[in-house]
Amino acid sequence: MDLPRYDLHCHSTASDGVLSPAELLKLAHERGLEVLALTDHDTIAGFDELKTLNRNQIRIISGSEFTCQWNSRILHIVGLGIDSESAKLKKYFSHLEFLRTQRAKEIANRLIKMGLPDLFSDAENAADGGSIGRPHFARVMLEKGLVSNEQQAFKKYLGTGKKGDVKIEWPDLSETISTINESSGLSVLAHPTKYKMTFTKIREVIAAFKEFGGAGIEVSYPGVTPDQHLHLNRIAKNNQLMVSAGSDFHSPNHAWTDLGKFPPLNETENHILHRLMG
Repeated sequence: MDLPRYDLHCHSTASDGVLSPAELLKLAHERGLEVLALTDHDTIAGFDELKTLNRNQIRIISGSEFTCQWNSRILHIVGLGIDSESAKLKKYFSHLEFLRTQRAKEIANRLIKMGLPDLFSDAENAADGGSIGRPHFARVMLEKGLVSNEQQAFKKYLGTGKKGDVKIEWPDLSETISTINESSGLSVLAHPTKYKMTFTKIREVIAAFKEFGGAGIEVSYPGVTPDQHLHLNRIAKNNQLMVSAGSDFHSPNHAWTDLGKFPPLNETENHILHRLMG
């Protein structure tokens, strides 16, 4: 089967994206996409809005990008085709929302100790009902003239190892995959080369991912090199895992992650879309 034009990894204002689900759908239509999976961080809130908005014949796939950990390493798992009404899924996300809110309050407290004003309420407003994350604090800092750009906010206050980098005890990889599977979804290991691991370690992660019931690997996304793409395709084939792809779109201001744009997949026989649309 020939694959339609698609994007299986993108974000809206339901998490840390800058476009609302309605604006994202409009952009997807402009980009000529036929299939779209909204995969906001640790929530499926935007999907219900998309269902009511979709009048452009774009097939909407329910999804979320789950944050979890394996051997103290933070990983992201894209869950696709998940049942948004699953009781287990709702309980899982409710707990993560509590953890994210507590983290946001701690970030605000740490920034105060660094001489900044209390930014919690502003970051909460920037999240607009979605999960509060570091990008919302960065956006508020820029709006208030505390930094010259959002990159500076991360470099000085919010990036890895900085005072505003507050850790969360995320769920274990096995729990996350179990939640996705029990919610009728398919688990995809997101952007494997972005975790600053060697391919030896990536193979270890993928072995555990498969053992716990993972379904596929994201092999095409912005920033992946042709050599890495080749390796990931080979690993997927050797482990009998499906392949997926997406832009990881957050903002139209980030040209390197434009919606629907990622390196093409030449071998699509084991593409996860066959299962999602089958």
